[in-house]
Amino acid sequence: MSDVITAAAIMGCLSLFFGIVLAVAYRYLRVEEDPRIDSVEGMLPGSNCGACGQPGCRAFAERVVTGISQPSGCTVSSPDGIAIIADFLGVDAGEQDRKVARLHCAGGEGMVQKMAEYRGITSCRAAALINRGVRACAWGCLGLADCERSCTFDAITMNAENLPAVDEDRCTGCNDCVEECPLDLFTLEPISHRLLVQCNSPLIGETARSICTVACDACGRCALDAEPDVIEMVDGLPVIRQPEAGTAEATWRCPTGAIVWLEGQQFDPPLVPGQREHTSPGMHLHG
Repeated sequence: MSDVITAAAIMGCLSLFFGIVLAVAYRYLRVEEDPRIDSVEGMLPGSNCGACGQPGCRAFAERVVTGISQPSGCTVSSPDGIAIIADFLGVDAGEQDRKVARLHCAGGEGMVQKMAEYRGITSCRAAALINRGVRACAWGCLGLADCERSCTFDAITMNAENLPAVDEDRCTGCNDCVEECPLDLFTLEPISHRLLVQCNSPLIGETARSICTVACDACGRCALDAEPDVIEMVDGLPVIRQPEAGTAEATWRCPTGAIVWLEGQQFDPPLVPGQREHTSPGMHLHG
């Protein structure tokens, strides 16, 4: 019995000791948090999407209050919402070239040859495990809508060609579709960059065109027609080195429409499967 009492007494003393240590530590070592962080967090959308580069709205609010980030870093907030935060803190709202998701493939239904009929799980990630899909182009969109389902903001819908169409007004650049696509066909691009390569295939010439009518055939006309050093041909595909200097002229002689100048949504309006619009100087080429 005495052992039990002794053990209880020791535990009680230890609890009292550590309680005092914690109380003293809290009293003298605690870091006061700026109350404005709570206010700014309340002004943010609360979506915790990560598009600002932070794990959530709370972390972004802390960076804004401490001056590390500007309010415009929140791509989900409206211009009015950003202005309210800037006025509250008495800081410059900042300017940011908002990023949106772009798909580097235009090979929808009727444009790419099929090797078989896929009847498995309705998922791009599942289909990709079977020889990277059943289409002749192993580098193009599988059209099974993993990106659409992953989009928290309903910014992606599958169009008539089974290609994901991104609504620029809804897209926040949260990166979910980029991470979800098993073939890495999505990238986040500044919305002001309108020159876009819509092909990811390493094949060239007739080989590329024989399996996909909208594939890049590595002709190199876009690189020749663009301003110097804007486009470089790398392994048969045009790489846009200076997108801010790109112009529509680079797309005018593309024989397949693999490189486009966007004047609106990437695939808007949807096309009838198997049909494409042709470009002339100044005309926008859809998907």
